Amino acid sequence: MPIISIFYGIIIRLNYNDHNPPHIHVEYQGMKAIFEIKSGNLITGEIPKNAKKLVVSWMKKNRLELSRNWKRAQNHDQLIRIPGEE
Repeated sequence: MPIISIFYGIIIRLNYNDHNPPHIHVEYQGMKAIFEIKSGNLITGEIPKNAKKLVVSWMKKNRLELSRNWKRAQNHDQLIRIPGEE
């Protein structure tokens, strides 16, 4: 599963041809979670509260790029890296 961003030890991935709803896969300190792109809501999994806040904030700032990458992944096109939280 390709990495599209890394920040503060948080790894963000998108899977090619994944199931709906559009979502990202998040890894942090051995923990995993899935977040819906449109709402930013946690779908499944668990990560620490501070990491979750960083992910949700990053998603709000990058929702358009995430949606575009989701479409790229569905078409098996190359994904674009998105800068991390600063």
